[in-house]
Amino acid sequence: MVPSPTASPAPVPPPRPGLVVFRPVKRRRCAKCRRGPLSLLLLEEGAPHCLDCADLGHLVYLPRGDTALTRRSREESALWAVVVRFDRRRGRYERQGLLVEEEALARAERRCLADAEARRRRRVRDAARRAAQDLRFTDAFAAEIRRLFPGCPAGRALAIAAHASVRGSGRVGRSAAGKALSGEAVTSAVVASVRHLDTPYDRLLVSGVPRQQARRRVAAAVESVLRDWRAAGTEAEAG
Repeated sequence: MVPSPTASPAPVPPPRPGLVVFRPVKRRRCAKCRRGPLSLLLLEEGAPHCLDCADLGHLVYLPRGDTALTRRSREESALWAVVVRFDRRRGRYERQGLLVEEEALARAERRCLADAEARRRRRVRDAARRAAQDLRFTDAFAAEIRRLFPGCPAGRALAIAAHASVRGSGRVGRSAAGKALSGEAVTSAVVASVRHLDTPYDRLLVSGVPRQQARRRVAAAVESVLRDWRAAGTEAEAG
């Protein structure tokens, strides 16, 4: 259908948010103005463009780290872009920060200053709540260690549980199986502790013995400790 010449024009859509800007690992030049090397670039049809040629030169860089400021700057900015850099070790792109409008950043900073104390109190409350949750989980993990290995001293069981369940550590206690207190995850945490504290495993690593070879050398000693800790429960039942 052909629109009437007197009809109101369609509204112009806002600039597309969520652009991705790259912090290049290698030296790159702008495909349009040939300036370089570029510290930041936008890919258009596979070709690198500097921020000025990509019409993003008016944006300012906000490093990641302040969650509230990042979120509010994005809300305030009509146009924004995510800045990423390729991490070769992890084999993936990692977020570095945002490009936002300067006035938007200023408004976001004012909003953050206005409720800084309220957000600080909330962080304190959240930290206390997480600490209480972590303590309960550590106690439950230690209890499961004592159930599976009755001969494990109570203090040792608690130390193993506390080490395995540190929030954000990526250790077995923070895995899905660990949170479910699966026998395999709990045993894995106990084995790791015994290997490091009750065998010469660490000394072997320091002396240059490959990790898998060192594990094989101490496997019998680890199993001996686990067998003793398990047998304590059997002896108690027999008595």
